[in-house]
Amino acid sequence: MRKQLTMLAMATALCVSCDKGKEADVAFNYTSENFADIQMLRYEVKGFDELTLDQKKLVYYLQEAALQGRDILFDQNGRHNLVIRKMLETVYTDYQGDKTTEEWANFVTYTKRVWFSSGIHHHYSADKFQPGFSEEFFREALASVDTDKLPLAEGQTLAELCDEVFPAIFDPTVMPKRVNQADGQDLVLTSASNYYDDVTQAEAEAFYNNLKDPNDATPVMYGMNSRLVKEDGKLVEKVWHTDGLYGEALSKVVYWLEKALTVAENDEQKAVIEKLIKYYRSGSLEDFDDYCIAWVNDLDSHIDFVNGFTESYGDPLGMKASWESIVNFKDVEATKRTQTISDNAQWFEDNSPMDNRFKKETVKGVTAKVITAAILAGDLYPSTAIGINLPNSNWIRSAHGSKSVTIGNLTEAYNMAALGNGFNEEFVYSDEERRLIEQYDALTGDLHTDLHECLGHGSGKLLPGVDPDALKAHGSTIEETRADLFGLYYIGDPKMVELGLLPNAEAYKAEYYGQMMNGLMTQLVRIEPGATVEEAHMRNRQLIARWAYEHGKADNVIELVKRDGKTFVKINDYEKLRALFGELLAEVQRIKSEGDYEAGRQLVEQYAVQVDQELHREILDRYAALNLAPYKGFINPVYTAITDAEGNITDVTLSYDESYDAQMLRYSTDYATLPYRN
Repeated sequence: MRKQLTMLAMATALCVSCDKGKEADVAFNYTSENFADIQMLRYEVKGFDELTLDQKKLVYYLQEAALQGRDILFDQNGRHNLVIRKMLETVYTDYQGDKTTEEWANFVTYTKRVWFSSGIHHHYSADKFQPGFSEEFFREALASVDTDKLPLAEGQTLAELCDEVFPAIFDPTVMPKRVNQADGQDLVLTSASNYYDDVTQAEAEAFYNNLKDPNDATPVMYGMNSRLVKEDGKLVEKVWHTDGLYGEALSKVVYWLEKALTVAENDEQKAVIEKLIKYYRSGSLEDFDDYCIAWVNDLDSHIDFVNGFTESYGDPLGMKASWESIVNFKDVEATKRTQTISDNAQWFEDNSPMDNRFKKETVKGVTAKVITAAILAGDLYPSTAIGINLPNSNWIRSAHGSKSVTIGNLTEAYNMAALGNGFNEEFVYSDEERRLIEQYDALTGDLHTDLHECLGHGSGKLLPGVDPDALKAHGSTIEETRADLFGLYYIGDPKMVELGLLPNAEAYKAEYYGQMMNGLMTQLVRIEPGATVEEAHMRNRQLIARWAYEHGKADNVIELVKRDGKTFVKINDYEKLRALFGELLAEVQRIKSEGDYEAGRQLVEQYAVQVDQELHREILDRYAALNLAPYKGFINPVYTAITDAEGNITDVTLSYDESYDAQMLRYSTDYATLPYRN
């Protein structure tokens, strides 16, 4: 489970983040290049040079294990993606034609978008992006390069290769959505993600429902690590493990994990790595649960990592997990903030506005820390979350707890890259709100992420017998809504000041204003004119903002006001807004705890999906005038192992000089672990 950055946090200059080590931060070059709707950034891995040699080697081995899974995500996002990527890259590097034309420029942009999104669909909206070059241009460009470098199947001609994949690239009616969430449609058949083959939504749901035992107190996460296919009229799971689907990539992952075992920091971390290796070899979901439990219980290691099939946002049914990895180490000083939160987890649970039936009597194993990301991979790269809470298994969270992280060096990179871009002046209502944001938003943004991940996802419980997948396609939206509301409700509580987490009783207003402005208005810059909201985090934020706006009308809690022809959010009563957040949190928790699918569906469809098209056009025009990119992504640092004459690693260095296209091409060469067709 993740927390994504809001448009306000992504676009706003935050002076609080500049207090400590300002000179060093400014000296680091956070920004790189822009293309399409994306700005590429760099993040600094502060503290890496202070690690011991064994810790550096551990980071090096784990980051190699992380990058070996890159091809998996491309294939999960669509069955043609690996073939298309190779075709694009071959033309990108070997084309000898005219590179001054508009078609070439559009080809370059399209290639960079495919790299960024790990496929031909937008990483956030899931819409297929259309190339700005013609079929004729691409066909001629392919004909100009060495055919031995193209991903031809055995006996296949170039013309046949083009016939195979050109509809996916050029025809807007073919595979138009990677993840379709439109109510009333067959979400499996209309989604291009490669988790099902020749299977309907009804068949998939029936298949997994038949596997579940409602009396099982420790259910595995059915379907999490497999592709569901139909063979000879029967449904069969193709499980992802070293001897199964994606075996070539997972064997490489295991190779580097075994290297990591040799420099594990302690027995607990060694057990985590051993159990992960066992799971990759077996594909057993029971083995995966054993690994998750060991990972949750590893609390003393300075180096930590996530590696594998983790989040289910890419599956229209919210079951199958995409490949991702992050390697990190603890920011000891910043973790003092999250430690305060986790130490008081029971107080937060006991004082939640949710019904007592849905509260945990005893909160177990809630741990939180601020981390420094060392490498990002898979579904966390180049676009990434700023907070993560795992594992996702409900019973493991209840019985063993969870670990939550706020990724400090990534939020710092966002903040530093956004200095002085004019966003506040254009969209924030008045000087008073701007003062709050400039003074407190960096602090409240991090605190909201802490509360969202550490306590929000870890709060509450399902009633006995409730299927964890009962909310089906709406499960991700409801869960992210629940976690965001938990954070919003408590960030306005006097307890924050009492615990020393906020400096005064007005600081929380910066987060409230940013969340309402984002949910009602500014996140709309991320979708195309005429479109509806489909991504789970965007739906969550609009659901909260629209629900609070509508339910606060009688008391004039929030207004959308016009000034000089421009729309602004104006909050008239912050205390009543907090009460509204608490009211909605109680209902969303009820829906989750009872598995009330219909109530969840109605809440999402009524408040989270539809867009005011007139307001949308206005916001797009105002944002366009700022010349800002609505999405950000990261270029990874490069780790180099320094060895002696015997091949022993004597040091590991890192650099930040690699360009975006050089990194993508290197990754496609060094980490090409899968055949083009799987």
